[in-house]
Amino acid sequence: MAASSRLMITEAERRFPVRIRIAADQGLGARLNQMHDWLDQNAGADGWAMTPSGARGVVNDAIAIYLADATIASAFVARWCAGHRAETADGLFRVREDEPAPRVGAKPHKTP
Repeated sequence: MAASSRLMITEAERRFPVRIRIAADQGLGARLNQMHDWLDQNAGADGWAMTPSGARGVVNDAIAIYLADATIASAFVARWCAGHRAETADGLFRVREDEPAPRVGAKPHKTP
């Protein structure tokens, strides 16, 4: 792991009490930009940090997302991770393969 990565991790751990580790062994592709947008909108641009979190000495197989609030962390896991099954592999969450089902509103009520 590069020295700058270690510095980034140390700074993120100092600033943010909540950490989510996500497996990225297959890469995240376009979802990474979508995650950044979601985090900016929900935690604020300065309310989160992302660092490498390599397991077993491989830098690019996992990422860590640091947040200031456990509620936002829980919302992130519900939205982006396959955490609804409450399973992790080697302590890492897996990114969802599907999108969450859209909310379907109730039909308008008609009075007689």
